[in-house]
Amino acid sequence: MPVLNEIDYLEHAVHSVLSQDVDGPTELILALGPSSDGTTTLAQRLADADERVRLVQNPQAHIPVGLNAAIHASRYPTIIRVDAHSELSDGYARRALETLKRTGAANVGGVMRADGRTPFQRAVAKLYNAPVGLGGGAYHGGAPEGEAESAYLGVMRREVLDEVGLFDESIRRGEDWELNLRIRQAGHRVWFDPALSVTYWPRESWWRLARQFRATGAWRGELVRRYGRSNSLRFFAPPALVALVVLALITGILQLTGVLHGLAGMICSVIYLPLVAYVLLDLAVGFAGVGIAAGPRSLHERLWTLAVLPTMHISWGLGFLAGVLRGAGDTVDASRLGSRNTPLP
Repeated sequence: MPVLNEIDYLEHAVHSVLSQDVDGPTELILALGPSSDGTTTLAQRLADADERVRLVQNPQAHIPVGLNAAIHASRYPTIIRVDAHSELSDGYARRALETLKRTGAANVGGVMRADGRTPFQRAVAKLYNAPVGLGGGAYHGGAPEGEAESAYLGVMRREVLDEVGLFDESIRRGEDWELNLRIRQAGHRVWFDPALSVTYWPRESWWRLARQFRATGAWRGELVRRYGRSNSLRFFAPPALVALVVLALITGILQLTGVLHGLAGMICSVIYLPLVAYVLLDLAVGFAGVGIAAGPRSLHERLWTLAVLPTMHISWGLGFLAGVLRGAGDTVDASRLGSRNTPLP
C-alpha cells in the first residue's frame, strides 16, 4: 500500500485489509512517502499494534517506486495491491485467490466502486462509475467476467511480476496499465471478476480533482508516445473535446472580428454543433441523471455533477495533449500533497 498524506483514510483502509479472511499467512507492507499530516506517526502506531503490518520508506513519494519497494520486501507468492484511499470488500482476498487458481490468470481485478460522503464526492463517484464519465474500463462499469486489458489494483502472482520486471518506475501514473500490458505481452492473462469490489474515495475538492485528472491525462499522453495504438481509442475522446473547444473559440473570434463571414462563416459554424451536444449531455447527466447510477441526489450533488463532468474531461484532455506533445516529464499528481482530507464519520 503506497501511503502519502492519508491521515483520515489510512486506518479504515488498513482495517479493511487486516480483516480479510484467507488461508495461510499474510502481511501488509506500507510504503511511506514523506507525509506532512501525521500519517507516518499513524502508520507506525498501526504497525506497533499488529505484527502483520510492516513499513518501508518511499522518500520520492512516487507510487511505482513505493510499490516496488513493498514487493521487494514481501515474503509471500501472491501480491495484493491495495490503496490507502480505498477499502476492500469483505471476502475480497479469498475470492481473488480462488479466481487466480480457477482461471490460471497472472493478475485478477474487480470493480472500483467509487463512493462519497459529501455532495461533491458523491457527484465525482457517480461519474467514476458511469460510461459517460470515465467509462470504458471493465472495472468502472462491471462488465461480464473474463479477460481484460487491465485490472484495478490487482491480485498478482509474484513469479509473473519477477518475470516481467515489476512496475516501471519511470511512469508516475498509469503504471498499472503499463504493467498489465507487459503481462499480456509475456503471454499471461489479466482477468476481470465482477464479484470483487473495492470502495474508492475520490478527491475531496474541485481543485484537487482537476489537478489529479490533468496529471493522469499527461501520463496517458506519455504512454501513447511510448506504446502507440496499444492504448484504447477511448483515451482519445477527452483531447478531441479540448480540440473542439479551441477550434470553436478561434472560429468565434474570427466571426466576431469579421474575418469569417458569409458562406465561409456559416460552414465553420458547424464546429459548434458537437459542443452544443456536449452541453446538452452535461445538463442531462447533471439534472436528469442520464447515464449514471440511479439513486437519490440532492440539488448540491446535481449542481456539482454539472461542473465535475467537464472538469474530468477537459483537465484530462489538456494533460493528454501536453503529454503527447512534450512528454509527461516530471509531472506528478500533487492533489494530495500537504493536505488534510475530509474526515470519515
